[in-house]
Amino acid sequence: MTCSFTRRSVLIGGASLSIGMLVSPDSLGAAKSVAAAKIQRLVSPCGVEAWFVKDATVPFIAMEFAFNGGATQDPADKAGVGHMVADLLDEGSGDLDSKSFHERLDRRAIELSFGSTRDQFRGALRTLEENADEAFDLLRMALTLPRFDAADVERIRASLLANLRNDSNNPSSLANRKFLEVAFNDHPYARPAGGTLESVPKIGVTDLKGYVRRVIAKDTLKIAVVGDIQPDVLCGLLDKAFGGLPAKADSVPIRDVVAAKPPQRVFIPLDVAQTAVTFGGPGVRRSKPDFMAANIVNHVLGGDGLSSRLFREVREKRGLAYSVRQQLVWMNHSAVFVGNSGTRANRAGETLEEIEKQVRRIADEGPTRQELDDAKSYLKGSKMLALNSSSKLARTLLQHQLDKLPIDYIENYNTIVDAVTLEDARKVAQRLWGQGLLTVIVGRSPPVAAESAPVPSATTTPSHAEQLGATPSPALPRKPN
Repeated sequence: MTCSFTRRSVLIGGASLSIGMLVSPDSLGAAKSVAAAKIQRLVSPCGVEAWFVKDATVPFIAMEFAFNGGATQDPADKAGVGHMVADLLDEGSGDLDSKSFHERLDRRAIELSFGSTRDQFRGALRTLEENADEAFDLLRMALTLPRFDAADVERIRASLLANLRNDSNNPSSLANRKFLEVAFNDHPYARPAGGTLESVPKIGVTDLKGYVRRVIAKDTLKIAVVGDIQPDVLCGLLDKAFGGLPAKADSVPIRDVVAAKPPQRVFIPLDVAQTAVTFGGPGVRRSKPDFMAANIVNHVLGGDGLSSRLFREVREKRGLAYSVRQQLVWMNHSAVFVGNSGTRANRAGETLEEIEKQVRRIADEGPTRQELDDAKSYLKGSKMLALNSSSKLARTLLQHQLDKLPIDYIENYNTIVDAVTLEDARKVAQRLWGQGLLTVIVGRSPPVAAESAPVPSATTTPSHAEQLGATPSPALPRKPN
C-alpha cells in the first residue's frame, strides 16, 4: 500500500500587505516563500493522515500534532493528570531513562515537547531532515513506551507543587480560576487544567498510564508537517511514530455548555499591590457563521495592537490600568470572550467603570466604518505574519484541522474577512456584550457591588490564554484565527 495525497494551493495574497503595518524584510521573505506553497493531504499505508507543506528552503522539518482529550479527560478529583503526562513523556521511554533519552535528543538537536490544553493533548517535533529517522523513532517511544519512573514522577510533581504554591498569591491566576468556576460551574471546563495543591499529590503512575491509554489513539489524531522531505518518506515516518498506536481512544464524552449569563461580579480579597480583573461572558463557537464578524469586532474593542477601544480609553487617555485586552476563546464544547486588566487598588473601581462603559457602547452602537476597515486590514496582515516560519505554518495548519476548517481556508481567508458587513458586526456586538459582563476582581478592597468570595486554592497558570483553553498555548501557542 502506498502513500496517497491530494494538493491544494495556498495563496496568501500580496494585497494583504497593503496595510499600515510595519513588516520586516525577513517576514516578507518568509511570507513570500509560503505564498507559493501547496498543502497536501497525505494518508500513510497505516491510515495516518496529515496536512503537509513541502518547504525546501532549509533542511528542516516542523511537525505539530494533537489528540482530542486534554484536561477534560482528567478524573474529576485528580485535576492535572494530562498536564503531568505532558511533562513526563520525554522523561524516558523503553530502555532509555530520562538522562539517556535527553542525551539522544540533544546529540541530534531534536526538539520534542508535549502540552495539555482543555480539549487536546498536543505535541511538537523539530528536527533537521538528516536526523528525521531518529527523531520520529524517539517520538514513537515517547508515545508508546513511556516509563513514568518513580524518581521522574516525584521530581515533576515537586515542580508542579512549587508553581502552585507560588500562584496562590498571584492575583491574575486567582482571577482566571474563579472566572472559569463562575462561567462553567460543574462542567469539566471549570476545573483547573494544571491541577491544585490538593489534586496533584493524589496523582499516581496508574493515573498517568490510564490517561495515555484513553487519550493517545489514532482516531482523534491530527497532524501538520512543514519541511524539506518527500511525501512518501514522510508517510513512512508517520507510520513509524503513530502507526502502532491504538485504533480508537476510550475518552469520556463531554457535553456542550454555555457559559453563565452575565451580569455577575465576584471579589476575592488578597493583600497585593496590584488588583487583577478578569471579565468576560458567553462567546461565539468557531463553527458558527458569525464567528469572523465576532473576531473582527472583538479586535475593535480589545484586541492586539494599540488601537483598541479598551487600550485607548482605559490606558492611554485615563492611565487607569497597566494593561487591558480582550480575546475570543473557543473550545470544543463552548466559547467565551475574556479580558483581563491590572490596576492599582485605589483605581480598580474607575477601571471597571470605564471597561463596562466601553462594552455598553460597542454593544449599543457597534464599530464605526473606519474601525471595521482597520480591523479587517490588521487581521489580514497578522494572518500572513502568522505563517512566516515553518513552525508557525505547521501550528496554524494543525489548528485549522482541530477547528474543522477546510484545507483551502488560508486561500479564502481574506475573502471571508472582507465579506463581513458593518451590520454583521453590529449584530454580533449586541449578542456578545448586550448582557454585560462576568467580572472577577482580586485585590485589597472590593469595588462597589462586588460579592465577596473565599480565596480558592492555587492553580498552575502559565498564562491567561492557556488557562482558558487557548492554545495552546503560551507556553502553548496562541490559536490562530
